[in-house]
Amino acid sequence: MDLDEVAGRLYTVPPAEFTAARAAEASAAKAAGDVRLSRDIAKLRKPTVSAWVVNRLAREHPGELADLLGVGERLRAAWQAQDADALAELTQRRGEVTAKVARLARQAGGLSAAAATEVDQTLDAAVVDAGAADQVRAGRLARPLSYSGFAPAPAPVTAPRSEPSRRRGPSGKDAAAEEKARAEAEAREAREASKAREREEAEAAHREWAETLESVTREYDERAEKVARLERKLAKARKRLEEVRQRLQVTRREERHARQRLG
Repeated sequence: MDLDEVAGRLYTVPPAEFTAARAAEASAAKAAGDVRLSRDIAKLRKPTVSAWVVNRLAREHPGELADLLGVGERLRAAWQAQDADALAELTQRRGEVTAKVARLARQAGGLSAAAATEVDQTLDAAVVDAGAADQVRAGRLARPLSYSGFAPAPAPVTAPRSEPSRRRGPSGKDAAAEEKARAEAEAREAREASKAREREEAEAAHREWAETLESVTREYDERAEKVARLERKLAKARKRLEEVRQRLQVTRREERHARQRLG
């Protein structure tokens, strides 16, 4: 048993059951003598609902997810090559495949609007970023993903390929200003997204430790009550033992006196 194997099992478990399942896996590893693995298992983070839904897509619908990630790979290549025709075709295909995968994600029901948005953002991140695609494909997300950088988009295909660039001449300043404004807006969004993720991670960590605290407190109370019951039984047993000891002393004394009278 190794960490990858255990993580593969744990991230199939619904978030509500994750903490207990993780504790059981850590205990099993410790009982098997692998203390390091037990500690590593205990460090695995509980997934959010949206992350778990994406993980479930990777397990239950690998073909559809592979289609989406494949479109993303080709879209990134077309963007790199500035192939307007390919970008136009792939952008349309991206919308179709994304909609299909998003429907699959919502089939199980019970997904809040916020969680559904996080699922969509994670899928978008996987399309435009190769690293995010690898994480989604692995099916072991603990948190939803987002991408705030410059992503492949249909904008480059709005002008015909034969049309000369509008970034020259008098319009160059306007284009540069727009580019600067866009970069600043993306930087602000990246900072805000980073702060939001940090806040979300802190809240998730607190919730997880609060759940663990509740579980450990309950276990402590149960064991303390059991010890108290045993101590009460032990006190009664000691009292009965003392009574029998006193009877034994009296009996021994009387037996000795009776033996003396015989002599």
